Amino acid sequence: MRTMSRFCVASTLLAAFSFAAHAQVAEFSVSGGVSRLQNKELVPSTAQAAGLSLDDGWRLAFRIGLNSWSFFGQEFGYAYNRSKLLSDGEDLGGMAIHQGFYNLLAYATPEGTRIRPFVTGGGHFSNFVPPGASATQGQGSTKFGVNYGGGVKARISEKYQVRVDFRQYVTGKPFGGNNGLQGISGSLRQNEISVGFGFVL
Repeated sequence: MRTMSRFCVASTLLAAFSFAAHAQVAEFSVSGGVSRLQNKELVPSTAQAAGLSLDDGWRLAFRIGLNSWSFFGQEFGYAYNRSKLLSDGEDLGGMAIHQGFYNLLAYATPEGTRIRPFVTGGGHFSNFVPPGASATQGQGSTKFGVNYGGGVKARISEKYQVRVDFRQYVTGKPFGGNNGLQGISGSLRQNEISVGFGFVL
């Protein structure tokens, strides 16, 4: 029964991929760049205790895009961000921010055009993993949010393209709540500036 179930899942995925490949243009890309944080103070510094904040860092993102319509597409992916946790400016250690996202894209030029500027918006989650913790063990603080921005894709050949992305990700600040640190509130804004390379199917 388990073998039959696996066969059905594999057949469904293969059929869906084949349909996507013939019905629309698929893109696979990897991008790297900087992660700049705004409103990054988590706990304000007081006379009794040191404050906590996050630091800027870098990011690596993997994206899969489907150009489902002439001027519109959709995209989902994963990004790994590297940041630091600071206590009154002192480095407490590196920390990871794992992100999963889904976005809709609106292009200024139709599918098949060599240069395609776009605007985008969507939803995401961010899992903030502090120093010494591990996302694989279910540790970290997960927040959901929205993101928006724009960019441009440029074909350098029939099968390859380069891209530039500018996006802002808005989430609640991590490590707060009933079981977290006291005094954490407000939203965190993460700005992505990245360049990437893609393969067009």
